[in-house]
Amino acid sequence: MAEPFVPAGFDVPLAFDGPGFHLEPLGPTHNQRDHEAWMSSIDHIRTTPGMEDWDWPAPMTLEENMADMDMHARHFVEQAGFTYSILDHDDVIGCVYIYPTKEGDGAQVRSWVRESRAEMDTIVWRALSDWLGKQWPFRSITYAPRPTA
Repeated sequence: MAEPFVPAGFDVPLAFDGPGFHLEPLGPTHNQRDHEAWMSSIDHIRTTPGMEDWDWPAPMTLEENMADMDMHARHFVEQAGFTYSILDHDDVIGCVYIYPTKEGDGAQVRSWVRESRAEMDTIVWRALSDWLGKQWPFRSITYAPRPTA
């Protein structure tokens, strides 16, 4: 049996406030806003560090996106992986995915922001890198670096 992704008793954060953004667990309530955010930014997301080797995003319907939302919400509850919506007030500006590495010895983190908020990518990456390193129990974290300005 595989090791648990987080230790028993670890309180998985349900929120995080960063500079100019807020995280909350991704779920069905985000469906329409999330769908619009990434559908408007497919080419931009595909060039985001860490996202280049994914086969997502690919166009899908709002209903297909809802199935994806349900899957991520289920993973969160089961502590198999943690996906957060990146919000600026009530606007979805991106997403962060925290899942086990293929080797199972740490966390693989990926994030994206919508093209119209591209300036937030490095800000989000810096804040999340710090938060993950200080607040989460992972032995290692793989999170593609961003160019520094």
